[in-house]
Order: sequence, then structure tokens, then C-alpha cells
Amino acid sequence: MPHLTSTTTGTTSTELRPGFGIPGFAHPLVAPAEWGELARPGTPVHWVVLNVADGPGSRPDLHCLEAAGRLRNAGVRVLGHIDATYGARAFGEMVSDAQRYLDWYKADGFLLDRCPTERAALPEIRRTVTTLRAIRDDAHVVLGHGTHPHPGYAENADQLVTFSGPWSDYRWSQVAEWTADYPPERFCHFVHGVPRGHLDEALRIARWQGASTIWFTDRTDRGGRADPWETMPGYWDDIVSRVGTGVSE
Repeated sequence: MPHLTSTTTGTTSTELRPGFGIPGFAHPLVAPAEWGELARPGTPVHWVVLNVADGPGSRPDLHCLEAAGRLRNAGVRVLGHIDATYGARAFGEMVSDAQRYLDWYKADGFLLDRCPTERAALPEIRRTVTTLRAIRDDAHVVLGHGTHPHPGYAENADQLVTFSGPWSDYRWSQVAEWTADYPPERFCHFVHGVPRGHLDEALRIARWQGASTIWFTDRTDRGGRADPWETMPGYWDDIVSRVGTGVSE
């Protein structure tokens, strides 16, 4: 069973309610219903990642601009997708991507996808995050590790994605002990291939492991041949109703 941890004492009153972090749907032209659903009043969405063309693209996209505007008008943060390529991406390229997201889409922050996890890469990620906050002082920054990184990364972002993968791994996963020093609003879990019948179990795991931003879907990656995040889960209304009232014990 998952390793159970306690959360930091005294954080209950300020804890972010459970909600969704959307890793990035397909282009609004391809998935208009998905983008429209996220702006529906009462939908528990913390933020949505905008990934135009493996980044901001080479020119403004009016369809993405319209979709991002609807979400922001609904009070939902829109984050620009920046590929850190596990530390191999040049600092200047990432900052350039961020600036275009700000100029074209008025992004509220950024997801640094494929973020490195090792201690040696921490100074460069710290430099990148500091620069992102300099060009947008209230930027919401999420580091997309997909697994537990060196604990030092927790001091350099608003949130960390500490799990991204299939249900077959998630249901037996364990949480790093150092995460118990932080409240649940600091952590995100993305899980694909979650069967409808195991949805309650998945939600309990997220709560036990201390992650208040989640994205669960029954879509799969088809053995690495597809993006499971591109469309809504088949049980969208069901999970909205469950998460909207809080994750069950």
C-alpha cells in the first residue's frame, strides 16, 4: 500500500482545496469541448497548461488566445509549457519561450516540463525560476519532475509534480518522506489509465500522499504511442463531482 504521511501541522486553514492541474489538452481546434468544460462555473481547476506547438509556437495562435482568455476570465490560471529537457535545454531558450507566452497569451505562470531531479541541476533550475519570476513577478511556477526530486527543488517553485505515470505504478507508489514537511498544495499527481472502478482508491492515495492538485484519467498512453492527457477522461462529470466536494478519506 502507499506510504502514509502526515502534513505540516497548522496548514489546514490555508490548505488549497483539492482540484485539477491540467497537463495540457490538444489544440482548441481539435478539442473545443475539453477547453470549454474547464471554464464551466464551479469546476475545481487550479491551473491549465497551454502547449501551443511544443511550446508557445513561432507566432500568436488566435484559437489558443481565445481559449486562454476564457479560462482567465473564469478565474483559472493558464500556465505556459516550457520543456526543460531534463536539464539539457539552454537557459536562454526557456526564457525566450516564457516571454512569448507572456506577450502573446498573458500567461499566469509556467510548467517546466521534464524538469531534472538531481541535486547537480538545482542551481540552473533555480536560476531559471528566478528569471521567470523577474519577468512576471507573481508567476505560478510548477516543476514537472514526474517523480520525487532532490528536496531542494521544493524551495524553488510553487508546486512540484512528484508523480506522472500509469495507474499500475501509482497504486503501489510510495511518497518520499521529506514531502511530509510541506502542505498538500505544494504537490501534484498526474495519473493515466485509472479505471472508473478505482477512482475512489486513486483519490484516497492522492490524499494519503499529500497532493492536492491532481489529474486522473482513464485514457492511456497506448504503450508510449499516444498522449493520455489530450482529451477528457470518460468519467469527467463523476470526478468533477467527487473532487469538487473534497477528496474522500
